[in-house]
Amino acid sequence: MSQDELEQLSKQEFIEIILRQHQQIEDLMEAYKKLKADHEALLMKFEHNRKPPTNSGNSSQPPSKDQKKNKPKDKRKRHHGPPKGHEKHERELVANPDKIIELHAENCTKCQCKLEQEAEKLVRVNQITELPEIQAQVIEVRQYEKVCSHCGEKQRAQAPDGLEMGRSFGARLESTVVYYRQEQHMSYQRTQQALQNLYGVEISQGGIDGIMQKAGEKAAQAVKEIEARIKQSKVIHCDETSSRVGGNNWWEWVFCSTQAVLHVIRFNRSKDVIQDVMGNHQAEVWVSDCYSAQMKAPAHQRQLCLAHQLRNLQAAVEIEPSIPWAKAMQVLFRYAIHLQKQRGVISSEEYKLQVARIERHCDRLLARKLTQPHSRRLQKRYLKYRQSLFVFLYREDVSPTNNVAERALRPSVVHRKVIGCFRSDWGVKAFADLASLIDTAELSGRYAFQTLLDLMGTPSYPLLPISP
Repeated sequence: MSQDELEQLSKQEFIEIILRQHQQIEDLMEAYKKLKADHEALLMKFEHNRKPPTNSGNSSQPPSKDQKKNKPKDKRKRHHGPPKGHEKHERELVANPDKIIELHAENCTKCQCKLEQEAEKLVRVNQITELPEIQAQVIEVRQYEKVCSHCGEKQRAQAPDGLEMGRSFGARLESTVVYYRQEQHMSYQRTQQALQNLYGVEISQGGIDGIMQKAGEKAAQAVKEIEARIKQSKVIHCDETSSRVGGNNWWEWVFCSTQAVLHVIRFNRSKDVIQDVMGNHQAEVWVSDCYSAQMKAPAHQRQLCLAHQLRNLQAAVEIEPSIPWAKAMQVLFRYAIHLQKQRGVISSEEYKLQVARIERHCDRLLARKLTQPHSRRLQKRYLKYRQSLFVFLYREDVSPTNNVAERALRPSVVHRKVIGCFRSDWGVKAFADLASLIDTAELSGRYAFQTLLDLMGTPSYPLLPISP
């Protein structure tokens, strides 16, 4: 409305315009207050449900993914090396060295006199460990044929173990290839380079592939015994991690006991994998996290991994810092783990009293009324699995955590990050079977390379006498 139009209005018309504008302002203010209240409510809800940044302390995220902070500039530098007063340790001398070099002084460096007749004494001994130059040996096997003059039958001398006529590479070389690929997570190209640079061996990627297939076939036969051991185990630790096969997401499962370690890689993460491995057998105690498939495993008792629970409780502490329940549960779990380590140190009567005290305190914490969502969710979990919290306090063969299975999967995670993914079905099975064989052998103190050497057969070198 222009100024000329306003000047022509009467007083009553001005009043009506002002009243309409006043009503519009009040309506807008009411709408503004409502929108502001809704916004504050949404903001409070968001802040209440907002999770803190995940790290290795409050989730299952590995420490390698944690955001590293810069070192403070004013922080004092830590003293490197042994502490003051530390007893010096030196490399022990070998009792029977392979070669001895004598150093005798022949002339005086000052007057150039001969020292042949002078008495001498040993003043210092130093041992140097060195690798000899390694060069692969090519062994040619010539097989001859004869015809029996009596019956006309053709006869050929049979090659001994390790020198079979169909073999192109010796067992030690094959074991080295498998060791590089399986344990050191080296690609085909890097394996080629290592064999060329260290041993002077020319081998194609197809040759490496053939050796890995052969190792996988041999390992598959040995894994059958490992599967039988796992089924007969009383306590089983189980965990799973992702794996890439042919560009798709698969899962690697590990089953650990004191007798064997079994790796299997499957396309799913369901309970069917556990049923396929265990069959009709049941373990006495199943140690795992709270994943639903793990909680359906065939076992008479279960032990929840308290390391996982401590991290979940830490997340609740950071989200709801004013609620002391999660912190109290953390203290209780840590005390229970500490008490388990004291078994055998304190008396059995004192140990039983402490266990009963932990059980009572846990019941009181689980009986509290909680309204906060994160703490309440964990409280419901522990009420549901109440009998699976402290099994390790009653059995010496049960651990409070699932670190056994997590450590068994760690090399597979490194392999996945380095190699990328498996491109063949046989490669998937070969990796899992070889991992099962090596990890099981390590339980009895056998090194990985020796295990592979036993798997691949008799070494071709040094040559053994051939019986007539």
